[in-house]
Amino acid sequence: MVSKRKTIETSGDQKLDETLVDNSLSFESLGLDQRLLQAISRQHFVRPTLVQAKAIPLAFEGKDILARAKTGSGKTAAYAIPIIEAIIRAKYNKPNERATRAIILVPTRELAEQCWQLVNKLVVFCGKLVHGVNIAQNVSDDVQRSLLSEFPDIVIGTPSRVLAHIKSSTLPVKNVTHIVVDEADLVMSYGYQADLENIQKHLPKTLQVFLMSATLTGEVNEIKGLFCRNPAILTLHEDEAEADADGGTVEQFMVNCSEIDKFLLTYVIFKLGLIKGKAIVFVNDIDRCYRVKLFLEQFGIRACVLNSDFPVNSRLHVLDQFNRNVYNLIIATDEADQITPDEQIKAEQVVPANNQSREKKSTKRKLRDREYGVSRGIDFQNVSCVLNFDLPNTSRAYTHRIGRTGRAGNSGMALSFVVPNELWGKHKASSLDTAKRDEKVMARIQRDQKKNQGGAEIKPYVFDMKQVDAFRYRMDDAFRAVTRTAIRAARTKEIKHEILASEKLKKHFEENPDELEQLRHDREVHAVRVQHHLKHVPDYLLPEAGRQSLVKDLGFVGMHKTQQNRIRRVRAIHKARSKSKRGDPLKSFKVRKHT
Repeated sequence: MVSKRKTIETSGDQKLDETLVDNSLSFESLGLDQRLLQAISRQHFVRPTLVQAKAIPLAFEGKDILARAKTGSGKTAAYAIPIIEAIIRAKYNKPNERATRAIILVPTRELAEQCWQLVNKLVVFCGKLVHGVNIAQNVSDDVQRSLLSEFPDIVIGTPSRVLAHIKSSTLPVKNVTHIVVDEADLVMSYGYQADLENIQKHLPKTLQVFLMSATLTGEVNEIKGLFCRNPAILTLHEDEAEADADGGTVEQFMVNCSEIDKFLLTYVIFKLGLIKGKAIVFVNDIDRCYRVKLFLEQFGIRACVLNSDFPVNSRLHVLDQFNRNVYNLIIATDEADQITPDEQIKAEQVVPANNQSREKKSTKRKLRDREYGVSRGIDFQNVSCVLNFDLPNTSRAYTHRIGRTGRAGNSGMALSFVVPNELWGKHKASSLDTAKRDEKVMARIQRDQKKNQGGAEIKPYVFDMKQVDAFRYRMDDAFRAVTRTAIRAARTKEIKHEILASEKLKKHFEENPDELEQLRHDREVHAVRVQHHLKHVPDYLLPEAGRQSLVKDLGFVGMHKTQQNRIRRVRAIHKARSKSKRGDPLKSFKVRKHT
């Protein structure tokens, strides 16, 4: 069935040139409410970013907006600010009317939480007029119905949750004036097309639409035809001069290496402190997450894991602690981006009984949590480097991965390991099927970066392998210790801990917020035999540059136990006391009191 909005003529879409909007605009010149300006100032937004300077004035003109801008460019604030301003103005005209006026659709719970937090920060000084709720939280339906019964002005959630509440009449939409689809292409790729079509049928015919994405694909065009009426299309690329002035650049490098050398180079990079600051390591498989984590633990390098196995509360807590600098290294999967259309169709079909093999289980595992996403939209703050330990399957996924760094005017670096065809499969224990296509994928990525990302260049980076090979025997010891059994044990142990932690986050820590600081996600799993000598890097292994790059001198790490046996320690204490008593007769002299 063709929707009514889809029949609207869209041939008149306005593709705007960057010069139509003055990049020197200030928030004060936009005519915003003083309370909103005060909240913006509190967030240290000095001036509108490129997408904000273009989108906000067009939004005030009532135009539908389809914006393509790089991640970290401020797309969330670009639609949140005009929506909040419009709600404030509407409240002045009808102060007693209580109704939901804006719906923000996002693909993942993590992105819903992030969007909700930004909205709360922007309405902090006008909370009595405007308030929003997040119905993507992992809470019961009764709690969500209670939140919606107060008629919040802004509702944030995934399409499936929003549609469920619309159908149950707990979310009235007759007064909705704004709708946002954030990360529009990802919403479609997660299988929300039917939900969007059903939501559109219930919405009023006249409303303002915001479609936001870092890439424009055919999927985004489907949403445009479903919701928009002659939208203003903003395809934004910050020129090199502006990027240099703001410092918001991402240097991209690639390293051709074998599969086992990925582990060797990762060990050298993080142990010698070649990367300063916080980093995200992307892998393509959940087991791969734990293999890299256990491998790095052998050298005393602590890292936390982030994947779809974790409960929602734990994933949100990991993001929060990372942004507050509790730890500096995340090993993450974005397996949602690894699903191809063929795998999606295969997973939905009935598999014959004689073919229920490992392939079926792995496909189900990939599709277990479609509302999980790390590389898309999530605001990892102050990330210095993105390391593509495993190259993604698509150039679009690569764009979103490296978008985790170089955000909000900061500089960053992206380093990708590429396995040449002749080296794939040479080391079975470290092999991954996706690496077989690395050279073809990297060629597509390079073409896409030059064509669609402002002529960005991925430069080759060559390590001096003669110096790196000095660390190979240590890498071999650590890698052999990380067996499949150890990976399964670590994965089970970590998931059990996170499930318990998630329950605590939901109940106990609401009443005891101070104890939340004690919960860490980067502790050592100890599923393998700990080799203490690997944590120390001898001076003779270090090149001169390596010695200077070490953050601190670790000193000597002994081969014996650092803690003395408890019984021997007690005996030593008693022996010392007895010696002191024998040495001083007055201390051993006892007087018996007579009555």
